[in-house]
Amino acid sequence: MSDLHMGPASTADLPAVLAFWKTAAEGTSISDDLAGVERLHARDPHALLLARRDGELVGTVIAGFDGWRCHLYRLAVHPDHRRQGIGSALLAAAEERFRELGGLRADAMVLDRNERAHGAWAAGGYSPGDQWTRWVKPLV
Repeated sequence: MSDLHMGPASTADLPAVLAFWKTAAEGTSISDDLAGVERLHARDPHALLLARRDGELVGTVIAGFDGWRCHLYRLAVHPDHRRQGIGSALLAAAEERFRELGGLRADAMVLDRNERAHGAWAAGGYSPGDQWTRWVKPLV
């Protein structure tokens, strides 16, 4: 997979990432707008990791660390590039980032209905938690 290049997103990449998620990510979020992604990038410019092949954006993951917990969001691979190890490479890069920051355990937000993703996460060594349910409250 030497033709796959991983690295953090730049500010200039953010509009393309949003467009990419419309094609490659399952579902949308209330924070899927330029202002939301810019806030993420301003707070932690290394959290949004991109995978590129021949200069083309083929995958993303957000590897957020709040100083205590490691959270994964938006693992997405372009449909034309799935099942080629890109998701695994993104997870490996995210986990390495977490280890460098002192993280001890990563968790991921995965839509229950996105059964295709369940296999990818399981292949990466992740499993649904049996002790926690995520409670949410929109603030807008």
